[in-house]
Amino acid sequence: MEFFRIKSDIPFMRYARVTTIISLVTFILAVGALATKGLNLGVDFTGGTVMEINYPQPADIPQIRDTLAKNGFPDAAVQNFGTSHDVMVRLPVKAGVTSAKLSEQIFEMLQKTENGAKLQRVEFVGPQVGKELYENGALALLVVVIGIMAYLAVRFEWRFSVAAIVANMHDVVIILGCFAFFQWEFSLTVLAGVLAILGYSVNESVVVFDRIRENFRNMRKAGVPEIIDNAITRTMSRTIITHSMTQLMVLAMLFFGGEALHYFALALTIGIIFGIYSSVLVASPIVLWLGVSREDFLKPEKVPVDNLP
Repeated sequence: MEFFRIKSDIPFMRYARVTTIISLVTFILAVGALATKGLNLGVDFTGGTVMEINYPQPADIPQIRDTLAKNGFPDAAVQNFGTSHDVMVRLPVKAGVTSAKLSEQIFEMLQKTENGAKLQRVEFVGPQVGKELYENGALALLVVVIGIMAYLAVRFEWRFSVAAIVANMHDVVIILGCFAFFQWEFSLTVLAGVLAILGYSVNESVVVFDRIRENFRNMRKAGVPEIIDNAITRTMSRTIITHSMTQLMVLAMLFFGGEALHYFALALTIGIIFGIYSSVLVASPIVLWLGVSREDFLKPEKVPVDNLP
């Protein structure tokens, strides 16, 4: 389905050098943020105490945070959970204090501001469990990348596979770099968002690459940059419609999903924006510079052999 059709091809490849420099600078900044600041790992990975507290009326989240901060817990994560009456409090491991003692201390502190509060659940994530979750998350990321590489290697010519993999890693590193730079909490839900973006971004690259491959067979007299420009231009309508609808859903989660979904939606938002950018202005220029040509897709014509003397 096309809502609009662009009559003339947009010369994306003419600006490939500029967009590649922008991508390279962004990538280096993201790696720098990861190297200097590191990820602000949540309780899921570092271990700690998770408490669920029910309030008789909608909980005043800023007041709860303020109470905890004033009593020596500025790093406590407080968010609504399920309804506006339910609050989840996550606390990192505190040296010399058991989880039971810590949860008791926190609950007493919060009861002073709200007598009707009820403690619904207390869970403790040990440092070892957090470490295993972190390692398993990294392993999941690696397995997804290897799976995508295998899929692309089977489906496309090797230059397309390399370009798509570089573009995907570009997106992932920039998402992680943003979380490191702003010190947003990196939790299991954010990791799920990063894994989702890997699949989402590669899908966009595959759509453009399919059209490029088709153009090599149909546009016999056009040069490689013109073929790529035409492929990207012809997918613009589909790209805008698909990503607009997806982004609308993600923005709904970002603004109305509460704190539980906030960073997950934020990771998806960054990933979608850079996924579009990388599939058009990172992956395609790489394919061009790796020297893809029409001969890679067209079989040489058989020359009839003349057996006559």
